[in-house]
Amino acid sequence: MTNTATAFFQTLGSGLWVLVPQFALTLVLLAIGVAVYLWITPFDERGMVERGNLAGGVTLGGTVLALSIPLAATLATSHSLIDIAVWGVVALILQLVAFAVATLLLHGLRRNIEAGNVAAAVTLIGIQIAVALVNAAAVAG
Repeated sequence: MTNTATAFFQTLGSGLWVLVPQFALTLVLLAIGVAVYLWITPFDERGMVERGNLAGGVTLGGTVLALSIPLAATLATSHSLIDIAVWGVVALILQLVAFAVATLLLHGLRRNIEAGNVAAAVTLIGIQIAVALVNAAAVAG
């Protein structure tokens, strides 16, 4: 084997032991964030998705995306599991607070999304993604 190939496989072998636990922890944080979101949300998005409610699907999918953006920044900029855990939890809390504030500001949001109003869902997701991008930049430092 050439020196380049040997170096590649050595780097890959040592790097995977760092990558896999960090990636797994980030996915666990995302799952926890989604679970908490589903618990605090005033509407049953999973049920709406099962019934074919497009607004519910947009809201749920957009929320998963909005939760993942700052977690991705945390994963990209942290060098230890404890950093990922601490800043990941902070990022999730900020996102969930942003969701709560948005639901208070958007009057009739629950009724609109349950009725399939995609415009209401897109507005909510736009707010969540905007906050997620700012949140990611803050977490990345």
